[in-house]
Amino acid sequence: MGGLEIGSSKMWVVLATILMGFCMVCHGGNFYQDFDLTWGGNRAKIFGKGQLLSLSLDRVSGSGFQSKKEYLFGRIDMQLKLVAGNSAGTVTAYYLSSQGPTHDEIDFEFLGNVTGQPYILHTNVFTQGKGGREQQFYLWFDPTKNFHTYSIIWKPQHIIFLVDNTPIRVFKNGESIGVAFPKNQPMKIYSSLWNADDWATRGGLVKTDWSHAPFTAYYRNFNAQTFTASQFNDGKWQSQELDAYGRRRLRWVQKNFMIYNYCTDYKRFPQGFPAECRHF
Repeated sequence: MGGLEIGSSKMWVVLATILMGFCMVCHGGNFYQDFDLTWGGNRAKIFGKGQLLSLSLDRVSGSGFQSKKEYLFGRIDMQLKLVAGNSAGTVTAYYLSSQGPTHDEIDFEFLGNVTGQPYILHTNVFTQGKGGREQQFYLWFDPTKNFHTYSIIWKPQHIIFLVDNTPIRVFKNGESIGVAFPKNQPMKIYSSLWNADDWATRGGLVKTDWSHAPFTAYYRNFNAQTFTASQFNDGKWQSQELDAYGRRRLRWVQKNFMIYNYCTDYKRFPQGFPAECRHF
């Protein structure tokens, strides 16, 4: 059965509340126009004339969607409200990706946890099919209580990950030191909610509690700003650079909320850290 068919009116009250709040504060894209529901049957749903999207996970299946368009450089914003309560074993993924064995990819993944324990925000960058560039963070708020904005700024110079417009990670173009950078392959936006209890929570020690299913995440206020190489130096896009305040916020997040950085994992790289870790 579909993830939202729970046999009561409670879910519809929740949806109505979300939609009312959306109408008051948000002016984003239209999910009918911008995205295709790609798997999971009626576990993926669009509401409110395209203003709100939900993904659900039950014992049978998760669900997912992808953008109709491809993007090559720009800024992508999406507001998410993550699975509440005991979300252990679940993963909500939101990412940009091209296709093929040498694909590029820019990842947000939200790793669920037992009630009262924090989500882990997992980030990664794949270039030419090679990933392994994980950084993980706790968030400084409960991402299940309200919608929060998760953004990717993708320019030829760097990729910036942001949460509520606070930068949490910068991946710089390291082609000058032999590190591939995503710059030639257009990417689509993907998102999915799925069961990953073999690894997601405490390395797989905590399993999904299906008595809490269906698990549901909500999306709204999608926005995409794209630009071309000729616009990189325009004033409009200078605002996408990190100013002094942004650099301070980045340091604050990385000092207080980063819980894993591949660039400091001595056990993983006993022969020496990757080039981008040594030079940036």
